[in-house]
Amino acid sequence: MTTTATSTPPPVVDVPLDGLTTGEQVAISVLTIAALLGVVLLSRRESARREGRRSSVAATVGSVVALAAATVVIVVTWDAETTAWEAWASVQVQAQIFVLAFLTVVGLVGVYIATGVVHRAVDRFVKRTEGVSEHQAEIAYRIVQISLYVLTLLILLELWGVNLSGLLIGAGFAGIVLGMAARQTLGAVFAGLVLMFSRPFEIGDWVKVGDKDGIVTDITIVNTRLQTFDGEYVMLPNDYVGSNEVVNRSRKGRLRLHVEVGVDYTADVDEAIDVAKEAMSDVDDIMTVPRPQVVLKELGDSAVVLDLRFWIDKPSARRKWRAQTAVISAVKSAFDEAGIKIPFPQREVSGRAETGGFRVSEQPPVEASEPADADQPGSAVRKDDEDASDEGAEADADEDEDE
Repeated sequence: MTTTATSTPPPVVDVPLDGLTTGEQVAISVLTIAALLGVVLLSRRESARREGRRSSVAATVGSVVALAAATVVIVVTWDAETTAWEAWASVQVQAQIFVLAFLTVVGLVGVYIATGVVHRAVDRFVKRTEGVSEHQAEIAYRIVQISLYVLTLLILLELWGVNLSGLLIGAGFAGIVLGMAARQTLGAVFAGLVLMFSRPFEIGDWVKVGDKDGIVTDITIVNTRLQTFDGEYVMLPNDYVGSNEVVNRSRKGRLRLHVEVGVDYTADVDEAIDVAKEAMSDVDDIMTVPRPQVVLKELGDSAVVLDLRFWIDKPSARRKWRAQTAVISAVKSAFDEAGIKIPFPQREVSGRAETGGFRVSEQPPVEASEPADADQPGSAVRKDDEDASDEGAEADADEDEDE
């Protein structure tokens, strides 16, 4: 864009202020500055009290107008109109630049007000619609806000005559480089967008992601934060969350729990089921609707396994463990009162009939301090050994006499 500068200054209108002493000029200047500060402070207070974008813009415009008026008053008071016009002319700013600057300011102010209008519209839409969460609305608003600012910036650059083709080519190369250098981060960002719009969980839900189990405390565009039941905070990248199985335990506001208990094979299974149902019906920590259920699960190695099923509302780890503890305690006490045995693990050992099976013989222990009885097999063996040794000694004696 080419411009031509004009060096001819506009005619100066000198406003005569005869009779003002230096003290009066100083006093007028001080009062003008004080009035300017008062206007600025009043504008800021009103803007903070109303808390709106239009009030903020109005306060800013009022402060700028007050600053311009105070500048004019001070220049006229000190009789510096000629010097001011000469300084203004020395800058050599053309009318076209003023227009472009004005349009730039108007564009920025307009997009600022427009984003505020969009924010209020999104808030009203969220209040009227039940299927959209506040977090999703915030993400949608941020996307619209960034889009409006980028579009306004491109229009202003085109208005100022900036060549956007070279800028777009450079941005393309920069995007390729950044994409290769931050593949994992960009993957987490895209996964975060998918999570925010697919809504597998919300803040405050009890979820299990992979081998991590806890309460969702924060969801950002890059990661998801969980608070485990040990009080630890775990930061999970959104690409990890998106690539693993997500189990939401509190999505519907209630959770079904399972407790397995085994009864002896000799016990009456129907009676055990009735006793377990009655015991669970007296537990206050579980829901009565849906009703607790007891079903036969399997024939175990040592017992018939019963599956106790019950529900809790507003699921949390604390409610889960409290309900499980109450159910186990109640069923154990009821089985003890009814004489229903909960067996220990057992093994039955047997041998084939054709091999003679197993024979278990019980022999009383032999104490070393008591003399062995002659009727016992061990004592008979020792007696035979003594007789043999006596016969050997007599034969040696006969051989000595013959010699």
